[in-house]
Amino acid sequence: MTTRRTFVAGSLAAAAALALPMSARAQSRSSRIRTKDSTELHVKEGGTGGRTVIFTHAWPLSADIWDHQAAALAEAGCHVFAYDRRGFGRSSQPLAGYDFDSLSDDLATVIAETGARDVALVGYSMGGGEIVRYFSRHGGKQVVKAGLVGAAASYLLKTDANTDGLDRAVFDGIKQGVEGDRKVYLAGLLSDVFFDAKRPATNPVTPATIDWALGIAMQAGLEATVACVDSFSLTDFRPELASVSVPTLLLHGTADIPVPIALARITARGIRQSTLIEYVDVSHGLVVTERDRVTRDLQAFIAS
Repeated sequence: MTTRRTFVAGSLAAAAALALPMSARAQSRSSRIRTKDSTELHVKEGGTGGRTVIFTHAWPLSADIWDHQAAALAEAGCHVFAYDRRGFGRSSQPLAGYDFDSLSDDLATVIAETGARDVALVGYSMGGGEIVRYFSRHGGKQVVKAGLVGAAASYLLKTDANTDGLDRAVFDGIKQGVEGDRKVYLAGLLSDVFFDAKRPATNPVTPATIDWALGIAMQAGLEATVACVDSFSLTDFRPELASVSVPTLLLHGTADIPVPIALARITARGIRQSTLIEYVDVSHGLVVTERDRVTRDLQAFIAS
């Protein structure tokens, strides 16, 4: 007989199962990969066959930001890997190696050590820059498709020749905020800028969502969090975009604050085989705020 107690217990268990990132439903497992400078990268893996998908993540987060998409793709038959960038999440925190050459070398190591072939490589925000550098530095080895989601993959810094970028003072302010009361600063940045939480969304951003993202961000080392601001703000990827030689899907919100839509259009124009899908009135946090749509668009692209 079902009692109130068994009903509540069963309901909680079911809810917990649905909430599991890259869950048991997706046969999740994790491992660590050692890079050439002995940095250890935490790698999450789900699924067993089909197209291999490798996710790189946004600053200042970790692979966990991709949990919804990773689990869905694994359950749909893909072999999915998502790793924490050096200095972030559960990866080790060296004092150096936060330039894009080193970060793309880390990505190359992940691809080599997992034995991945015919890869769909998907990057979110800063992760988009890692993908572009992987093509220009490593020739895009083993990659057959690329996805750039809210990607910082052109040039973020405003200059006379790049008027759609952001003022240098914005990035100096980010570093100062992180070096001060980091937890308070990042909470505000995630809520007001990254997710733009007051903006209507298909999957609304709640205080619990911000707490979850802040918890992820606070796993990162201070050195990594600060150093990567210089990397993603001062690196001009525009001359490298032509090296991205595979079909590439760009998903980008038109209301993105940290990576304005004009920059995504520049990225799309620079990649010969690109398709840009603009999410109207959507923020930088589209992986969360429009998670089902992002999942559908990526799945359709990967399967095509």
